[in-house]
Amino acid sequence: MNVLLVDDDYYVVAALQKKMDWTALGIETVYTANNVAQAREIVENHSVQILISDIEMPQGSGLSLLAWIRDNDYPIQTILLTNYADFNYAQKAIELQSFEYFLKPIEFDKLMLIIQKAVARAKEQQHNEKAIQEGYYWQKNQSKNLEHFWRRMVSGSSSSPIRPSAITYAIKEQNLAYHMDDTLQPLLFNVFPFNGSMGKEEKDLFDFALLNILYELFRHPGFGIESILEIKDYHWIAILKWNQTPDTGTLEEICASLIQKTNPYLKCDVCCNIGLHGELNGIGTVLKSLTRMDEEITRCRNHTYTVEMYQKQSKTAYIPPDLAHLEELLNRNRLAAFLEEVSRYLKGLLVNRTVDTSILSLFRLDIVQLVYSFLKMKGIQVHKLYSGKVNDRLQLHSLTSIEDMEEYLEYLVNTAMKYRDLTAQPKSVAEEIKQYIHAHYGDELTRNDLAEIVYLNPDYLARLFKKETGVALGSYVIQVRIAAAKQLLETTRLSVYTIANKVGYTNYSYFSKLFKQEVGLSPNEYKKERHDQPASLHNNQNIL
Repeated sequence: MNVLLVDDDYYVVAALQKKMDWTALGIETVYTANNVAQAREIVENHSVQILISDIEMPQGSGLSLLAWIRDNDYPIQTILLTNYADFNYAQKAIELQSFEYFLKPIEFDKLMLIIQKAVARAKEQQHNEKAIQEGYYWQKNQSKNLEHFWRRMVSGSSSSPIRPSAITYAIKEQNLAYHMDDTLQPLLFNVFPFNGSMGKEEKDLFDFALLNILYELFRHPGFGIESILEIKDYHWIAILKWNQTPDTGTLEEICASLIQKTNPYLKCDVCCNIGLHGELNGIGTVLKSLTRMDEEITRCRNHTYTVEMYQKQSKTAYIPPDLAHLEELLNRNRLAAFLEEVSRYLKGLLVNRTVDTSILSLFRLDIVQLVYSFLKMKGIQVHKLYSGKVNDRLQLHSLTSIEDMEEYLEYLVNTAMKYRDLTAQPKSVAEEIKQYIHAHYGDELTRNDLAEIVYLNPDYLARLFKKETGVALGSYVIQVRIAAAKQLLETTRLSVYTIANKVGYTNYSYFSKLFKQEVGLSPNEYKKERHDQPASLHNNQNIL
């Protein structure tokens, strides 16, 4: 506890310093100033709890100093000293929340009592501020405790509902003000950020904005939000605690408002899933039923689903679409009609019900098999055509929503048709293979390797290449390599062994045999003959 003495009279300040038993008052440091400017500087740079100041000073009054202290929210107890019993001074001091108004000449025993009261008031104020600060940190820590508690409840119910004994233990461990008969209700939100939106590029900022919207919309006198947490990317659970009879209709209205706002404000779609309500002692079963529905159903975006309706819904068997008709559309290259037919089938599944992922998985399997069979008939190798991150991502999310399934099937069919069109032009395929052989004649070039480049079956590629060029694929590779070897033999001093390696033959004897079959001379004979010819003749022959 520190005190500041302010008076333009040096002797008054000295008398206060010496005659007051500051130690007995609990004062550690006594600061002094002879004008308002010095006093301000001390307050700004040191901790001061009590101020004793004269009112009348030539360079600014004690009242102006007190006004400055109040304007800057310094928690200082102020005792004002004056020679005049002027009511106006007293009135102003009261307005500025002065602790005491004391007339000179100073009676030190009375001033001692006033300072004691000021010290007690300052300690009380410090205690209150500490309590407020601790309350803030407690509240902040409590929020973390609640998040930890509910993460434990959700994860603990992932395989089987968490037991009431485990719930009781967690409440005591976290020192939470829950009762086992509290009524709670979870909601689960599936968020689908648009490509190129904040949700894809800056997820932390997106999450902050999403939480603000959720806390704002789900503010209601009938319930409070206990916690909102992300259980996996773009999957959020909110825990509501009811203080009145639970009303699912109210939640559906709020969810409708959320769906309406997320599209324009957050550039995303959302699905709301409303869980059952129940007492805390059975929250494990409530959470399990919600997460189970989340795993088992495929949604249509921007809709609200309830566990209550899902549990009442009868399970239906998978009835496939007209696969023969779809196959016909593929074969006739009617891509738009194919996708339209598929979309109509998917929308039909959603009439007055949700779609189980098991049913949609069988549907996806039928369509994939249809497309793969179509590609196989065209000699196209599927495993190469559909390898990559784009295919993996789209296939992984295809069971999440009807829109995701449509996006995956559109990619699947578009890719198939695009490549089917390419293979329907033999010249394009043959030219691509020829260019590759010329650029990589030194590499290993098996028929399988070349087929992988254009995603075709090796036998189909060989037939297509021979039909288009009149040369067998293997023979063309040999021709290109031998032509390259001849060029190196004519223009370099490299050994025949080195040249054989450069054109793709590690077996020197095999290379020599092939070379003689194609050229009529061994590599060494060809090299000697070319180098023995006059330079002018050699150049003329190259020109020819």
